[in-house]
Amino acid sequence: MLEIKNLTAKIADEDTQILNGLNLTVETGQVAAIMGPNGSGKSTLSYVLAGREDYEVTDGEAWLDGVNILEMEPDDRAAAGLFLAFQYPIEIPGVGQMTFLKAAINAQRKKNGLDEITPPAFIKLVNAKAKELGISPDMLKRSVNVGFSGGEKKRNEILQMSLLEPKLAILDETDSGLDIDALKIVADGVNRMRAPDRSFVVITHYQRLLDYIKPDVVHVLSKGRIIRSGGPELALELEANGYADVVGQAA
Repeated sequence: MLEIKNLTAKIADEDTQILNGLNLTVETGQVAAIMGPNGSGKSTLSYVLAGREDYEVTDGEAWLDGVNILEMEPDDRAAAGLFLAFQYPIEIPGVGQMTFLKAAINAQRKKNGLDEITPPAFIKLVNAKAKELGISPDMLKRSVNVGFSGGEKKRNEILQMSLLEPKLAILDETDSGLDIDALKIVADGVNRMRAPDRSFVVITHYQRLLDYIKPDVVHVLSKGRIIRSGGPELALELEANGYADVVGQAA
């Protein structure tokens, strides 16, 4: 599914490298958790894969189903099946939820040579997905994320993800700012989407998210590279002992 080779990247117009020869494989159907201390490069990895323009790739490759996505524009990466859920979802005043969702679906369909979704089919689909996530009809009538709580914003991103049905979903600290009820709702939405042909990269600081979204593999990121990988028990070890020992062993 995803094969990252020797990925090196920095913030554009700055000299300090953030990713330093990172190698990572995410198998088809796998949920891979990426954990690491602050400043290790976790969010940078998600931004680089999504194509955020204020980051510069200086070396390496990232292959999604045999295509090097680093050579693609961000919208083409999305059409190819990449989805990024942000740590801090942005507000878009004046753009209605339903307008935004329909435009996103139809943009993806157009890129893939499909006809636009019909209005009745779109409304039926959105209402069904929203109900599963506890998103009220009132929320669907508002501007994108405007006036939403942190939990509502995260649920809204999971709604977008469920409508777009990506091949690879990257969740960048999606547990940030969530109370336990919102966390369960978001995790349930992710778990409903787990499938043999869909992979997830779950970026988090803490074990608690992984109590609800069970990973197949856990990777530890430090100073821009993967320093250790293991099963779900690795997350429990990190929760109990912190990152110092693992980082120290890799130094």
